[in-house]
Amino acid sequence: MMKGAIFDLDGTILDSMPIWDTVAEDYLRSLGKEPRENLKETFKTFTLEQSAAYFQTHYGVTLSVEELVDGVNRMVENCYLHTVPLKPGVAAFLKDLQMNGVKMCVATVTGKHLADAALKRLGVRDYFLEIFSCAEVGHGKEEPHIYRKALARLGTEKAETVVFEDAYHALKTAKTDGFFTAAVYDIHEERQAEIKALADYTLADFTGCSFQNF
Repeated sequence: MMKGAIFDLDGTILDSMPIWDTVAEDYLRSLGKEPRENLKETFKTFTLEQSAAYFQTHYGVTLSVEELVDGVNRMVENCYLHTVPLKPGVAAFLKDLQMNGVKMCVATVTGKHLADAALKRLGVRDYFLEIFSCAEVGHGKEEPHIYRKALARLGTEKAETVVFEDAYHALKTAKTDGFFTAAVYDIHEERQAEIKALADYTLADFTGCSFQNF
């Protein structure tokens, strides 16, 4: 029986992944430059700093790399603060878990202040005991540190704790470390067959999902 739950944020609780589909093109247009290509594909493996340098060399942008990175971050921050929605069924599912005594935390690669602000705006922050960010923990989700930190905060047994993730690499990390895992579908994750083979539970979304499913 589930007594603890650790939730990823982007693509799991929040429908925020689409931000990254257009942010590069939107930001470039804000500088008065029209994209000549699909920047999402161009920047697929780029860091923000590499993307900023590309703007300079390919589009003649005269701002510094630091200024460009800050500009993109402000645009993303604005989305979290004002527009990013919950994924379907999330609020009702969290309420149901709370009513059944399940303790919950968030484990995310997103900055803690953005996660906190978005969850407060959407009325679900109080369901979570704590928000853990990879930056705060000092490790990404290729390693299990963030899940272990969240587990310690929950005070539940690993065998009674479910990690909810949309990304294959993160789900694999949690599963390998001994957690039960629930894969939440997001169109931005291409490795759906591998996820279904790996996860203990698979969800199209949280609509109609309840404590009893676990």
